[in-house]
Amino acid sequence: MYFLKPISDEVRLFQEIINKYKKTMKLILVSIFTCIAAILQAAGGFLPGIGYILSPLATAPIMLCSMLSIPFGIMSYSLTIILLFILQPSELMIFPFTTGLLGLGIGASFSFFRKRLSVIAAGTILLMLGIMSLIFIFHFPVLGPAVSVSFSFISTGSIFLFVFLYSWLWVEIALIMIKRLKMIII
Repeated sequence: MYFLKPISDEVRLFQEIINKYKKTMKLILVSIFTCIAAILQAAGGFLPGIGYILSPLATAPIMLCSMLSIPFGIMSYSLTIILLFILQPSELMIFPFTTGLLGLGIGASFSFFRKRLSVIAAGTILLMLGIMSLIFIFHFPVLGPAVSVSFSFISTGSIFLFVFLYSWLWVEIALIMIKRLKMIII
């Protein structure tokens, strides 16, 4: 079955290649990924039309850092939050609970799980928790007026379906990116 195929072997090979780098080079990669994530996330405020299309792409750099090493992923996630505080404070509610959390969750889950479904489930659970806490705890309308801040099973089920498909998409994108990066590096 498609969801039960092991996928982490490619990621482990990529981690072995990156582990041969010196610590300085790894920190430079983390800082580059952090800057890219902050710029992509802040694009929604700087370029109101196309920026909202670019903003979800901030998941990719955090995800790549987390795939390299979980501590480097946490470092990139934290530094991106600090950069967003300087560049675009209005994105401080969105990035830590949605885009960044999804990248951190999917990237870290590649180190823990071997099956595609497990990696997708980890990303789904973290993104679902982030969106639900924004909507129901902080009453922040992250999904706009389409979803009410009062709890309903229909809206929660719809959010879960969207989050599962979105997480699945990012897992597939991560695998494609790892294959391409591995070809470039080797």
